[in-house]
Amino acid sequence: MITLHHCPQTRSMRTLWVLNELDVPFQLRSYPFDRTLRSPEFLSLSPAGRVPALEIDGERMFETGAITEYLCERFSPERLGRMPGSPDRMSWLVWLHFSETLSQHTAALTQQHVALYEDRMRSPIVMKLEAARVRKCYGAIEARLTTPVENRDYLLNSGFTAADISVGQAVYMARHFATLDDFPATADWYARITARDGFQAALPKGDGIYDRDFYAPWPLE
Repeated sequence: MITLHHCPQTRSMRTLWVLNELDVPFQLRSYPFDRTLRSPEFLSLSPAGRVPALEIDGERMFETGAITEYLCERFSPERLGRMPGSPDRMSWLVWLHFSETLSQHTAALTQQHVALYEDRMRSPIVMKLEAARVRKCYGAIEARLTTPVENRDYLLNSGFTAADISVGQAVYMARHFATLDDFPATADWYARITARDGFQAALPKGDGIYDRDFYAPWPLE
């Protein structure tokens, strides 16, 4: 049995999306994004008190990249995964883990806009810098999608994979702070992958971390 420990609108959404795409049986345990993740029970699943945590066949996993690699190797080596020997193996690994590059900037913006409750604790400079870094990541995705390769609808030449899931979920989060207006190929790709049933099923059913669709950086005084 597989059990995913999940908070809506966090990195664990990647794992939920992967599981939905795999169409394997699993249980979902959802938590509020609060001190529940610091409880001894949860820390036994994920020692840093973060999601996702995955229980599978009596073992426990954490870290989204590791979980995605394992699930793909076990359940979908040639559809969502690209195994050693595949021509796209290197690109699959690069883009699978590039999602963390984008997510670290989104995490900083989430802290600034959402987690810090007092205005005096927030920094307009950090907000602007991190939003600019998000846009640089968008630029990297845009360049990948517009490289002259025939019919590159996805990040890999060989079609939709877990790399699209990982980066797509990171873009889903990042769009709360930086739009895709200047990145048309990325916007088209994002629309394509988020139309999938697996993504739609991974969306929050109730409240998540964010109470609005977009958070603009504060103006510098």
